Amino acid sequence: MNKIGILIIAYNAESTIESTLSRIPETFTPKIHSILISDDNSKDLTSIKADAYAKSSSLPIQVIVQPINLGYGGNQKFGYSWAIQNNWDIVVLLHADGQYAPEFIPQMIEPLIRGNADAVFGSRMINKKDALKGGMPKYKWVGNQVLTFLQNKLVGQNFSEWHSGYRAYKVDTLKELGLGALSNGFRFDTQIILQLLASKKRIVEIPIPTFYGDEVSHVNGLEYAREIIWDTIRHRVKNGVSKESNIDK
Repeated sequence: MNKIGILIIAYNAESTIESTLSRIPETFTPKIHSILISDDNSKDLTSIKADAYAKSSSLPIQVIVQPINLGYGGNQKFGYSWAIQNNWDIVVLLHADGQYAPEFIPQMIEPLIRGNADAVFGSRMINKKDALKGGMPKYKWVGNQVLTFLQNKLVGQNFSEWHSGYRAYKVDTLKELGLGALSNGFRFDTQIILQLLASKKRIVEIPIPTFYGDEVSHVNGLEYAREIIWDTIRHRVKNGVSKESNIDK
């Protein structure tokens, strides 16, 4: 039996954390070993709302409030270290704002359970028009595709999307990566993909729905684009262009 854990990274998510937790499928809850909510030093009632939900729920929830803000990547690094230290077999990354559908957790882990993947990415862009129907702003929709096209060309891959935050990993795979050297900021998601590619890991993409609500984006778009393209160029210089894709769909 695999120890399946869910890492929920949270920052100022008091209005969404409870609904995100409530959307985890009841039929799947018996398979969950643990849920870690890592509150990245929020300035609102995120941790209080999460604690209250945990006390009223049968879900195995643990809430940790970071004493300082670790950053988007730093919070993930904390959670993955936690998963390793607590001997999880599989970790699913969820965002507390509910933008990535908890209802799809069973589909996210299925390729890992079958042994067909080392990492699974939920992609909003396999069915591109559905992303717009789900409320993705047009400028983000265009920017996502432009950046994905450039990154694919640079490294010889065929991702439908480099920029989804919905991920699931085999914890043994995370142990092999040098996560400590990666950014504490938003470029972390690209950097971990590049590490997976350099390590020849198997990645599966599955289609997921898009949900955009009133969440506040903390990403500086132009700075983010410059950073992740630079990271991808550095990967190309060091590792060359892949002759075959690591991606299955």
